[in-house]
Amino acid sequence: MHLDPDVVLDRRRLKRKIGFWRIAAFLAAGAALVVGLTEAGTIKNFAQQSTPHVARISISGFIRPDRKFQEMLERIGKSTSVKGVIVEINSPGGATSGGEALYEGLRELAKKKPTVAHVDSLAASAAYMAALGTDRIIVRRSALTGSIGVIAQWADVSELLAKVGVKFEEVKSSPLKAEPTPFKPVSPEARAAVDRMIQDSYGWFVGLVAERRSLGPDEAKRLADGRVFTGAQALDAKLVDELGGPEAARRWLETAKGVDKDLPVRDWKPRDDKFGWDLAQSAVTAATRGVLAGLGMEDAARGGAALDGLTSVWHPEGLKN
Repeated sequence: MHLDPDVVLDRRRLKRKIGFWRIAAFLAAGAALVVGLTEAGTIKNFAQQSTPHVARISISGFIRPDRKFQEMLERIGKSTSVKGVIVEINSPGGATSGGEALYEGLRELAKKKPTVAHVDSLAASAAYMAALGTDRIIVRRSALTGSIGVIAQWADVSELLAKVGVKFEEVKSSPLKAEPTPFKPVSPEARAAVDRMIQDSYGWFVGLVAERRSLGPDEAKRLADGRVFTGAQALDAKLVDELGGPEAARRWLETAKGVDKDLPVRDWKPRDDKFGWDLAQSAVTAATRGVLAGLGMEDAARGGAALDGLTSVWHPEGLKN
């Protein structure tokens, strides 16, 4: 097949043009990605966390199972730059399963790094459970801690519903399904089932306190009556190790674990997957605009035609929210 020389030349020019704009677009996208990471502090944080330091993590608010937090603990454990860990706690507690996950994660971390908990104001219930996972617990004298126990609560609005003329009906496979419910008084059988569940978790929690605080079973149970202790009371009860502020935690790492006192303290936080995806998607979009513009499709590049389709295809698993 014979091709016109002009056609051949045009095709070669087009190939060169496409190649040039592809390279330029992806270089621009790479530069944009670096700038975005720099502005977000990602590169700065990476540089800081790549040098020897003491890691500081925060447990605050309502405690619930948190996959990203657990992954952060694993990364700290694997980091050769982290020489010690300070766990700052300020939480009223939360779900028993959340406290259990934190306890287990911190115990694994403490096997690899010296780990100390510091309670500035509050570490109750599941938050105290988490503190038990560290090597040492330091609290301020007036901080509140303890509240060792498990609770399940629900409302009974059946009388209110009756007054407004609302009748509750149900069909279920067995008497204890979806019990207790706020729509009718709790039955003795349902109350007994909930009590067994509470006592199972409570017994495990008390055993944890006895083991980690070197207390006898009876003494641990006596302290686990749900009361809240001040830091000074908790120290007398052997529920914590020392009174003090953050400097006490830093000092313990130095004197007890040999961590260099001059090492900086760096904050670690769980990774934000959404940020990573948004930034990557922006880079791909920028590259696509560059290619379109290089092909002479300026209108499409400005208007975003075909961009949504391309970036939606490039959406790796693990970055979806």
